[in-house]
Amino acid sequence: MSTTDKELEDNIRALLDARSRDATICPSDVARALSDDGWRELMEPVRRAARRMVDAGEVEITQKGSVVDPSTAKGPIRIRWKR
Repeated sequence: MSTTDKELEDNIRALLDARSRDATICPSDVARALSDDGWRELMEPVRRAARRMVDAGEVEITQKGSVVDPSTAKGPIRIRWKR
């Protein structure tokens, strides 16, 4: 399965739009929305898409509720609209 960068970013936007303005999503939410059985393969592409969206000033990446630098974040992350 080949998912484009635009599809990943569009899916991040769609999932964020479906939640309250202050809510966050997990990269796995995006991956699972795109693939039932191959979602694990999409985890890093989703994280890369989120990092591009951070660079564009569109979203923030958080860990334990605090905004983190996406280039150095290790472990579970959440994605939210930029505040």
